[in-house]
Amino acid sequence: MEFFNTVNVKDKTFEQYIGKYELNSIITDMAHRINHDYRNCSNHNPLIIIGVLNGSFMFLADLVKMLNIKCEIHFIKVSSYSGIHSTGKVTEILGLTRNITNQNVLIVEDIVDTGLTVRELYHQLILKKPFTLDICTLLYKKVNCKVDLNIKYVCKEIEDKFVIGYGLDYDNLGRNLDMIYS
Repeated sequence: MEFFNTVNVKDKTFEQYIGKYELNSIITDMAHRINHDYRNCSNHNPLIIIGVLNGSFMFLADLVKMLNIKCEIHFIKVSSYSGIHSTGKVTEILGLTRNITNQNVLIVEDIVDTGLTVRELYHQLILKKPFTLDICTLLYKKVNCKVDLNIKYVCKEIEDKFVIGYGLDYDNLGRNLDMIYS
């Protein structure tokens, strides 16, 4: 049984929203789906998993530990901010050195909110001609999504709440929390 928790980060108090056991359960379920869908991956053609930094690192680490398929893990950073505001337009993909042409590729995100950045990332990666290109997100704020996205793997749809922990941050703080708080 999990206990109700609050944490203080900077000037705000956050309440526990998704506990450790629920996180483990939804990630385990997602790993089973991905294992099933990509069960035919081989050493010659592994699943190329691309984690979008910084937020996805904890989710991606726990997810890939449960995969029993052939896969490669890569990380990228996307630049889509002007000052403190997201432009929704990916201006640069940093760190993708792997050729993804004719490969099965899975983008792993921590959260999809408006969807603008992940849509632009998807469009830029599709130009590299992968065999398949799918999106996996831990959290999805469908109510906020401003674009039509085909997200194949959604661990949990959430309300319009500001969340931190488990890789998600508030002014770069709180990523290290082992649960999600709102």
